[in-house]
Amino acid sequence: MNKILIISKKKWSKKNYKYLNKKKFTYYKNLNFKTIKKIKPKIIFFIHWSKKIERKIFKNFLCIQFHCSDLPKFRGGSPVQNQILKGLKKTKLTAFKVTNKLDTGDYCFKRNLSLNGSGSEIYKRLEKKAIHIIKILSKKKYIKFYKQKGLPTYYKRRIEKESYMRYYEFKKLENVYNFIRMLDAQDYPKAFLKLNNFKISFMKAKKSSNKITGEYIIEK
Repeated sequence: MNKILIISKKKWSKKNYKYLNKKKFTYYKNLNFKTIKKIKPKIIFFIHWSKKIERKIFKNFLCIQFHCSDLPKFRGGSPVQNQILKGLKKTKLTAFKVTNKLDTGDYCFKRNLSLNGSGSEIYKRLEKKAIHIIKILSKKKYIKFYKQKGLPTYYKRRIEKESYMRYYEFKKLENVYNFIRMLDAQDYPKAFLKLNNFKISFMKAKKSSNKITGEYIIEK
């Protein structure tokens, strides 16, 4: 029971785990209880995971999930985007024990995380810190967990129509920049506007004192 499992639904997560010892760590895009029971892992780590985890999995094995916020703040979906919308410049990456309630489990590790840059840049930063945490926790004979402290806040996972810039009243240029950059990540619907029958999506935004430059795609 020494194997460490890392489960992520993101394709680009697998590339970041090439630095881990393959004899000890195994990466999966998805996994069911029957397969896990055969492997008998020491720990199962879930990263970039928004699906419900089967009760019999976390009841029979130690399951640790990563969440990009200083839990119990910003529980729920799209924590990076929701924190940027609230004006936060930095947050924490929290590793916590999976329970039957969303993002409520006791935590064992927290690391500071900058919210600067594009969504992709933030997630790459997150991955590096997650790898560091996984290496540390996998070596421990006993992992100490702590109760989450503070007033919980909850947010829903963002949906595609919420990337439509017309729904927002941008009072500052920085607000426009933050909106574009936070959605600029793989598998996320980019910030967009509509012009007649055309959809204009924005990405790779750079901000100077009085303007935003970047790239856009026009599609029908």
